[in-house]
Amino acid sequence: MILWMNQVLSSVPPYLTQTPSKSTQTCHSSLVNSTVSVSHRPKRRCDLYDLHKELVPYAEAWSWQNAIVKEKKASNQKNEDLADSLIILQHHPVYTLGAGSSEEYLNFDVKNAPFDLYRTERGGEVTYHGPGQLVMYPIINLRYHKMDLHWYLRALEEVVIRALSSAFAIEASRIEGLTGVWVGHQKLAAIGIKVSQWITYHGLALNVTTDLTPFQRIVPCGIQDRQVGSIKSLLKENFQYKECGEDNHETGDYELIDITYKSLITEFCEVFQVNLGSNLYKKEAGKILDLPC
Repeated sequence: MILWMNQVLSSVPPYLTQTPSKSTQTCHSSLVNSTVSVSHRPKRRCDLYDLHKELVPYAEAWSWQNAIVKEKKASNQKNEDLADSLIILQHHPVYTLGAGSSEEYLNFDVKNAPFDLYRTERGGEVTYHGPGQLVMYPIINLRYHKMDLHWYLRALEEVVIRALSSAFAIEASRIEGLTGVWVGHQKLAAIGIKVSQWITYHGLALNVTTDLTPFQRIVPCGIQDRQVGSIKSLLKENFQYKECGEDNHETGDYELIDITYKSLITEFCEVFQVNLGSNLYKKEAGKILDLPC
């Protein structure tokens, strides 16, 4: 059964939808790329909700995003400028569909899905979230950055491309006509966003140590002729990741997650020109609650 939480739009603008393309032209990151060039404006504050070591149920994180978006919309009405927000976490295994996604990309019966299946308001086709995958949900007001959705998508890609380069010397790229970050024909990061009143939510998912098997039950992002990869699988291919027993294997995975997390945070601050402040939160009865500072 496909689950919905709250009412969402039945369609999204075409520029938020990830359209498969057969083009193989790659576009590499560049610090002088005018599309995502760093401005010299004063840095904004961004509240960081750091749960990168925790598995958070998808519905819980979705509800949390909606609550923050609602608060930011209310501030717009009052001409108040709230700090930006960034949530970073991992999810329990789940499949999610964009608002206009086709069920033809599911290789299973929706009434007997292997994991929870949600149709959301984001753009893009079906994807998988699970342990070992770092998910970033920036909830920012583009009025105070750049009111350009193309720029925002390219900026999210830029964060990942820079993080992979700085942390692992992995040369990632864009592919013309597609959204996301690639190493060769392997997609390491998927991006699906929703923007309402110029406030962003949903975001990006980067495979770090993710078990890629669940991707075989779907056509990831509706792209038939390409593979999904992870940082761990790439490092193993290049003999930069060694498994020496179960304990060391787990330690290696945790270390990869931490290294990737730190690099993503650093590059996010640089690309979006923000200073992170750790917001307070607590988990209570399975819910994540904000605490007054």
